[in-house]
Amino acid sequence: MKTITKFPVRSYFLIAVQVMTIFMLTACTKSNDMTGSGNQNPPPGTKGDNEVFIVDMSFSPSTLTVPVNTTVKWTNKDAVVHTVTSTTGMFDSGSLGNGAIYTFTFSTAGSYSYYCTIHPNMVGTVVVQ
Repeated sequence: MKTITKFPVRSYFLIAVQVMTIFMLTACTKSNDMTGSGNQNPPPGTKGDNEVFIVDMSFSPSTLTVPVNTTVKWTNKDAVVHTVTSTTGMFDSGSLGNGAIYTFTFSTAGSYSYYCTIHPNMVGTVVVQ
Protein backbone atom coordinates (compact mmCIF):
# COMPACT_ATOMS: atom_id res chain seq x y z
CA MET A 1 0.00 0.00 0.00
CA LYS A 2 1.32 3.43 -0.99
CA THR A 3 1.50 6.28 1.44
CA ILE A 4 0.53 9.63 -0.01
CA THR A 5 2.18 12.62 1.55
CA LYS A 6 -0.01 15.71 1.58
CA PHE A 7 1.47 19.16 1.53
CA PRO A 8 -0.22 21.53 3.92
CA VAL A 9 -2.17 24.36 2.31
CA ARG A 10 0.37 26.74 3.75
CA SER A 11 3.10 25.21 1.55
CA TYR A 12 1.06 25.75 -1.60
CA PHE A 13 0.41 29.33 -0.54
CA LEU A 14 4.12 30.04 0.00
CA ILE A 15 5.02 28.51 -3.37
CA ALA A 16 2.34 30.61 -5.08
CA VAL A 17 3.65 33.79 -3.41
CA GLN A 18 7.20 33.01 -4.56
CA VAL A 19 6.10 32.34 -8.14
CA MET A 20 4.04 35.55 -8.23
CA THR A 21 6.97 37.56 -6.84
CA ILE A 22 9.33 36.22 -9.50
CA PHE A 23 6.75 36.91 -12.21
CA MET A 24 6.17 40.48 -11.02
CA LEU A 25 9.89 41.23 -10.81
CA THR A 26 10.44 39.86 -14.29
CA ALA A 27 7.45 41.72 -15.75
CA CYS A 28 8.45 45.01 -14.16
CA THR A 29 12.07 44.86 -15.29
CA LYS A 30 12.62 47.19 -18.22
CA SER A 31 15.75 47.95 -20.15
CA ASN A 32 16.59 51.65 -20.17
CA ASP A 33 19.05 51.77 -23.07
CA MET A 34 20.66 55.21 -23.02
CA THR A 35 23.57 54.26 -25.29
CA GLY A 36 22.52 56.36 -28.25
CA SER A 37 20.48 53.65 -29.97
CA GLY A 38 17.52 55.99 -30.33
CA ASN A 39 15.89 55.59 -26.91
CA GLN A 40 16.06 59.02 -25.32
CA ASN A 41 13.44 58.47 -22.61
CA PRO A 42 14.55 59.69 -19.18
CA PRO A 43 14.17 57.40 -16.17
CA PRO A 44 10.64 57.46 -14.69
CA GLY A 45 9.97 60.46 -12.49
CA THR A 46 12.71 62.64 -13.96
CA LYS A 47 12.09 65.57 -16.20
CA GLY A 48 13.13 65.30 -19.82
CA ASP A 49 14.09 68.12 -22.16
CA ASN A 50 11.19 70.39 -23.09
CA GLU A 51 9.07 69.03 -20.25
CA VAL A 52 7.21 70.81 -17.46
CA PHE A 53 6.03 69.01 -14.35
CA ILE A 54 2.93 70.22 -12.57
CA VAL A 55 3.92 69.60 -8.98
CA ASP A 56 3.29 71.21 -5.57
CA MET A 57 0.67 73.54 -7.10
CA SER A 58 3.15 75.05 -9.56
CA PHE A 59 4.68 74.60 -13.01
CA SER A 60 8.29 73.41 -12.86
CA PRO A 61 10.16 75.02 -14.45
CA SER A 62 7.98 78.12 -14.47
CA THR A 63 9.84 79.41 -17.54
CA LEU A 64 11.01 77.09 -20.31
CA THR A 65 13.05 78.26 -23.33
CA VAL A 66 12.85 76.11 -26.48
CA PRO A 67 13.65 76.41 -30.20
CA VAL A 68 10.94 76.94 -32.82
CA ASN A 69 9.01 73.76 -33.77
CA THR A 70 9.48 72.17 -30.35
CA THR A 71 6.82 70.09 -28.67
CA VAL A 72 6.52 70.86 -24.96
CA LYS A 73 5.14 68.20 -22.64
CA TRP A 74 3.34 68.96 -19.37
CA THR A 75 2.83 66.12 -16.86
CA ASN A 76 0.55 66.50 -13.85
CA LYS A 77 2.38 65.07 -10.82
CA ASP A 78 -0.10 66.58 -8.32
CA ALA A 79 -2.96 64.71 -6.68
CA VAL A 80 -5.42 67.39 -7.84
CA VAL A 81 -6.70 68.35 -11.30
CA HIS A 82 -5.01 71.21 -13.20
CA THR A 83 -5.11 72.80 -16.64
CA VAL A 84 -2.47 74.24 -18.96
CA THR A 85 -4.22 77.20 -20.58
CA SER A 86 -2.73 79.93 -22.77
CA THR A 87 -3.54 83.47 -21.67
CA THR A 88 -4.31 84.24 -25.34
CA GLY A 89 -6.43 81.15 -26.04
CA MET A 90 -3.74 79.58 -28.24
CA PHE A 91 -3.83 76.24 -26.37
CA ASP A 92 -5.83 74.61 -23.59
CA SER A 93 -5.27 71.19 -22.12
CA GLY A 94 -8.64 70.82 -20.46
CA SER A 95 -8.66 69.07 -17.09
CA LEU A 96 -5.55 66.99 -16.35
CA GLY A 97 -5.78 64.49 -13.51
CA ASN A 98 -2.82 62.94 -11.74
CA GLY A 99 -0.44 61.38 -14.28
CA ALA A 100 -2.13 63.02 -17.27
CA ILE A 101 0.04 64.47 -20.04
CA TYR A 102 -0.58 67.39 -22.40
CA THR A 103 1.63 68.37 -25.34
CA PHE A 104 1.70 71.40 -27.61
CA THR A 105 4.05 72.25 -30.49
CA PHE A 106 5.29 75.84 -30.69
CA SER A 107 5.91 76.73 -34.35
CA THR A 108 6.42 80.50 -34.00
CA ALA A 109 9.00 82.44 -31.98
CA GLY A 110 7.63 84.43 -29.07
CA SER A 111 6.81 84.38 -25.39
CA TYR A 112 3.74 82.35 -24.44
CA SER A 113 2.20 82.77 -20.99
CA TYR A 114 -0.10 80.15 -19.54
CA TYR A 115 -1.89 79.37 -16.29
CA CYS A 116 -4.14 76.86 -14.55
CA THR A 117 -7.79 77.92 -14.85
CA ILE A 118 -8.61 76.03 -11.64
CA HIS A 119 -5.74 77.63 -9.69
CA PRO A 120 -5.08 81.01 -11.43
CA ASN A 121 -2.07 81.73 -9.19
CA MET A 122 -0.24 78.93 -11.04
CA VAL A 123 1.50 80.60 -14.00
CA GLY A 124 4.21 79.70 -16.46
CA THR A 125 5.88 80.88 -19.65
CA VAL A 126 7.30 79.17 -22.72
CA VAL A 127 9.87 81.29 -24.56
CA VAL A 128 10.30 80.16 -28.17
CA GLN A 129 13.44 81.33 -29.98
